[in-house]
Amino acid sequence: MTNPLNNVADFNQDLMQFIDASPTPFHVVDNQITLLEEHGFKRLYESEPWSLAAGQRYYVTRNHSALIAFIAGKKEVLETGIRLFGAHTDSPCLKVKPNAEIMSHSYLQLGVEVYGGALLNPWFDRDLSLAGRVVYCDNQDKLYSCLIDFKKPIATIPSLAIHLDRDANKKRMINSQTDLPPVLMKVDDQDPEAPLNSSLNELLRKQLVSQYKELEINKILDYELSFYDTQKAAYVGLNNDFIASSRLDNLLSCFIGIQSLINVDNQSSSLLVCSDHEEVGSASTAGAQGSFLKSVLERLSDSAESLNCIIDKSMLVSADNAHGIHPNFSDKHDASHGPLFNQGPVIKVNANQRYATNSETGAVIKLMAEKAGIPIQNFVVRTDLGCGSTIGPITAAEIGIKTLDIGVPTFAMHSIRELCGYKDSWYMYQLMKIFFDVSQEISINHFHYSKS
Repeated sequence: MTNPLNNVADFNQDLMQFIDASPTPFHVVDNQITLLEEHGFKRLYESEPWSLAAGQRYYVTRNHSALIAFIAGKKEVLETGIRLFGAHTDSPCLKVKPNAEIMSHSYLQLGVEVYGGALLNPWFDRDLSLAGRVVYCDNQDKLYSCLIDFKKPIATIPSLAIHLDRDANKKRMINSQTDLPPVLMKVDDQDPEAPLNSSLNELLRKQLVSQYKELEINKILDYELSFYDTQKAAYVGLNNDFIASSRLDNLLSCFIGIQSLINVDNQSSSLLVCSDHEEVGSASTAGAQGSFLKSVLERLSDSAESLNCIIDKSMLVSADNAHGIHPNFSDKHDASHGPLFNQGPVIKVNANQRYATNSETGAVIKLMAEKAGIPIQNFVVRTDLGCGSTIGPITAAEIGIKTLDIGVPTFAMHSIRELCGYKDSWYMYQLMKIFFDVSQEISINHFHYSKS
């Protein structure tokens, strides 16, 4: 396959379009499926037997919010092992509660839960839309699940005026229960149809009919909905040095992974895993702590013994954004480990295993990057600060696979609007194409020293 992304400008354009079109994990997977099928990947189902052929491309989903795509290489997998790339499809956000409608002073609001470690202040005064998954039944009580996206701004969370909160710039406190319900509309109290028109289920029904036209919807039974910022991803800076967008953490890595995989030849066995629920600990059927990846790997091997042999010859790159050194808060970084924008991806290390990188996996990637002329940086959190984590340590522990944690440096991580350098995703993409190349050696020769 020829690579359609030949330069950083084309790559970034497609990256931003991918993020804009992916407001929820369900939409991320849906857009990944489109890309995969365009490049010859065939769909598999966990509920059916698999018959895999060497040199063929496949994908499978779980919950439609997690995806695994892989190439069954022509070369014997027991000899080559599998090159794996991992990312996550979810981002911190505001999720709608089941009994969501709030009517206050004739304003319709929706109650929300905070999903993940969201930075809440930037959510105020943004143009918000709503997207996710809806389950409904038709007149024969047959259940259907479909995606929904209002796409236009339908809500906002207005700030309280400074006149009514004189200390807002000194000690702004946010009560996630009372301060965050978005405002959707002003309801006419004199309208007899107001209760129906302000029902969330009715709003969802109208939107689904608008999206899919002649749907037969008897009753909406459940939903998983998230608010998101409608502002599009864009270049920022006098020289377009930066990309600003929602959900850079971690759709940036999902896009790098899918583009790297679809442009690999069919000689090697390669695999992309995009898990859900990383931002809340990964403990779910679709999360990295679940059985999804392990079950797929078991189906790629003939026996438990051969699987162990394959895993020992395999390696996972866990890709998740890293903290770039902030010029206004440089004291929050270890002075020797402050990644800069547009100077390459960041290898993440933590002695307490919050990242899974070790000296061997780090050396493999550093050598690949050095040979290709790709810059590499290192990140270690300040010793007196807590360290975040990724799917890397979880997958390494669950599967027993050699793992490296890496990411693109970012500002404002977990904000509704994050920032990264315009070159770094391109650097990471180039590096991952090399990683997926089976001709690149990843084995380590171990020397045994005598006690004398």
